[in-house]
Amino acid sequence: MATWIWIIIVIVALAGGVALGFFLARKYMMDYLEKNPPINEDVLRMMMMQMGQKPSQKKINQMMSMMNKNMQDQKKKK
Repeated sequence: MATWIWIIIVIVALAGGVALGFFLARKYMMDYLEKNPPINEDVLRMMMMQMGQKPSQKKINQMMSMMNKNMQDQKKKK
């Protein structure tokens, strides 16, 4: 085979590997973030205290339910 054919095969294989790796990593991160959300009740409580608000459990529950609803809506759009 000609050298240029081997070069094209290598370039196509590299591009395919990069694309496949990107999508696999993206899928892994989406699943990870869905199972382990970066914001939980303790983080919300600390944020509210830093903003000078008194973090009542009712407010925290409202914010968590609102965030969960937004996550559900984003999943439905996909």
